[in-house]
Amino acid sequence: MATLGSTGIDLFPLVLGTNNFGWTSQADEAHAILDAFADGGGTLVDTADSYSAWVPGHTGGESETVIGQWIARGNRDRLMVGTKVSQHPDFQGLSAANVRKALDASLQRLRTDHVDVYWAHFDDESVPLEETVAAFEEARLAGKTRFVAVSNYSAERIEEWVAIARREGFAAPVALQPHYNLVVREPYESTLAPVAAAHDLGVTPYWSLAAGFLTGKYRTREDLAGTAREQQTSGYFSEEGLAVVDVAAQVAEAHSVSIAAVALAWLAGRPQVAAPIASARTTEQLADLMQVGSLQLTAEETAALDDASAKVPAQN
Repeated sequence: MATLGSTGIDLFPLVLGTNNFGWTSQADEAHAILDAFADGGGTLVDTADSYSAWVPGHTGGESETVIGQWIARGNRDRLMVGTKVSQHPDFQGLSAANVRKALDASLQRLRTDHVDVYWAHFDDESVPLEETVAAFEEARLAGKTRFVAVSNYSAERIEEWVAIARREGFAAPVALQPHYNLVVREPYESTLAPVAAAHDLGVTPYWSLAAGFLTGKYRTREDLAGTAREQQTSGYFSEEGLAVVDVAAQVAEAHSVSIAAVALAWLAGRPQVAAPIASARTTEQLADLMQVGSLQLTAEETAALDDASAKVPAQN
């Protein structure tokens, strides 16, 4: 297990993503996934107040609501829960007033009195950063959150947040959530990784499996046609990207694990990465992901993945 930044908290090498809960995974299946994740040694669940507002007929908060139903069954202490603020249709941005209202709404949906990690989902430059940082500290001191974290922030804005927190005597962020995987390594490695190292931020990358591309399920664009993943995954396709999947498939065969587990294990072994985030639509899919818990890549396998990954063209 790796430690979540400076918290001293050990994490299973997979954070369970739940943007699909209440969308492609309805409540019963989602609850079975949560049970299986906890039973398998999982430690942290990741959600956001906006999941899944992009779905026609949804209003945001669907994922939190489903998780809350599971928590209400007496499960609060089985898993840590992290959620995010700034993107819910009714709670846009990071003003102090909005953070207060959004957090209370999240806690009500989650049926708990606190979340373990509270993430600023996207930067809001229309609000003075001092106001946002103070609002997160207020929530922490009220016992509604345990740890502060940021997602989709630039290196410069992370530095500003940390500087404000130190100046005011507030708790600084402990974690960072960036877009990072075997086929998208920048801008994380060149700009964000040094900041994460400097401030001991535990990194939990999202889109760890490149919207399913790194599961090996989609080897041609025709494989994607008509699927829910078509728009998300198509941007990852390239000859070099497919070569990465081929190398991951070879490693997976050598260990008798899924290609997804290999992609997650590569991420879990990167500097500052505490645990990658990935979601499962079914318990069968989750089982493939959970294999990362016992997978140790050799130096040669890591080097082969590194080499193939380095050849993937940077995305615009």
